[in-house]
Amino acid sequence: MAETVTPSSTSGTTTELLESLDPLLREWLPRQRWFAGKGRAVTGFDLVAATELLPPEGRLGLYHVLLRVHQPPVPGALPQPGDCYQLLIGVREALPPRLAPALIGHVVDGPLDGRTVYDALYDPRPAEVLLEALRTGARVGALRFERDPAHEIRDQLVARLMTAEQSNSSVVYGDTFILKLLRRVTPGVNPDLELPLALAREGCERVPAPVAWLRADLDTEPYVLAVLQPFMNGATDGWELALRELAKGEDFTREARALGRATAEVHTALARALPTVTLGHAQLELLAGGMTERLAAAVQAVPALRPYETGLRSAFEALADLAREGQTWTAQRVHGDLHLGQCLRSPGDGWSLIDFEGEPSRPLAERRMPQPAVRDIAGMLRSFDYAAHSAKTPAPDWAHACRAAYCTGYAEVTGRDPRTDPVMLRAYETDKAIYEVVYEARHRPEWLAVPMSAVRRLASPDLS
Repeated sequence: MAETVTPSSTSGTTTELLESLDPLLREWLPRQRWFAGKGRAVTGFDLVAATELLPPEGRLGLYHVLLRVHQPPVPGALPQPGDCYQLLIGVREALPPRLAPALIGHVVDGPLDGRTVYDALYDPRPAEVLLEALRTGARVGALRFERDPAHEIRDQLVARLMTAEQSNSSVVYGDTFILKLLRRVTPGVNPDLELPLALAREGCERVPAPVAWLRADLDTEPYVLAVLQPFMNGATDGWELALRELAKGEDFTREARALGRATAEVHTALARALPTVTLGHAQLELLAGGMTERLAAAVQAVPALRPYETGLRSAFEALADLAREGQTWTAQRVHGDLHLGQCLRSPGDGWSLIDFEGEPSRPLAERRMPQPAVRDIAGMLRSFDYAAHSAKTPAPDWAHACRAAYCTGYAEVTGRDPRTDPVMLRAYETDKAIYEVVYEARHRPEWLAVPMSAVRRLASPDLS
């Protein structure tokens, strides 16, 4: 049974707590999949907030910690404040074998001297404490557990941590709810809560409606820390489904067309729910200029791009040319990081879109800016290309057919086929492929051939 969360006094000061955890966290944090600063040493910490959820004097203690991590700057980049991470730190005398993967370390001084600390999300009991706090609308220190009263949250749901997450962590409660806990957090309105709430108000059923959420009132703006949504039991990840059907040689165009329709329904609802803007000459020049700057930086980072630089730049020059001729585009709120892995296929309900956080590496203000809807479409087209090249035998014809079907499905809802906007579509797809080249060169060199094949195609002025 979940324990009730009540405020209690912290053992020792927060300064002493951080000092005792410092050497352990310096070793543990860089090993986590969601840690963004890999490859750079951790030079120090600032404790943004520490909230005691269960007193450590008992058999099980629990701290909610917001920790700013300091690292040397990326070469060539301007110095930035350290990233802020959200941690749930459990405290026990010793860990049972089932929690061995969660170990942070053994504390040798300070208020937790002699205790063992670990990532508490691996442990059902602390995870159930979070659900109980959301269910009851608890307030603990700066933490605000809030909920939509229209949704019932049952207690005594058994928690289990999902292991497939990369940039965040998710806990499933029974087969009823899923809690997405953001790991790298920033102050302000997070689109991962903002957009699903707006879509719920519009009655859009393509996105699971938030049931409850956790925020922290710190500084001048709140931090959104976690979102609880219905768990789509039996749903299949779009990436996994595409690869499975591709491996069996099955046609995927019907699913791609349905996914295009689902994307269009979400875009249409977002355009109703939130303001749209018109991008004129000045805004489009900035957009094309930013893409050109990213290309120049990418060519410096990955010399394999150099033979295609002129052709790739022509995609952005064509956009700037249309802007100078007076063409405008409508911009709206979009998903911002759409690909097959951000889509779920349910047996009875069709496709749903999830994870509206946008690209976590981008500033929050940028992720919340209205953008042409074709940005999302370009991301999905690149995802079909990735899936086709992930097969044992690359299947470019499969990707071409899926891309066409997706655009057809989108047009069936909006009345406008994305392919009738070839300049903007090419610009965004080119920008995405350049990003992919840099990412793969740095992190997965064996995958570099996938975006490079797109680079060769997109660099050609003949797109027919």
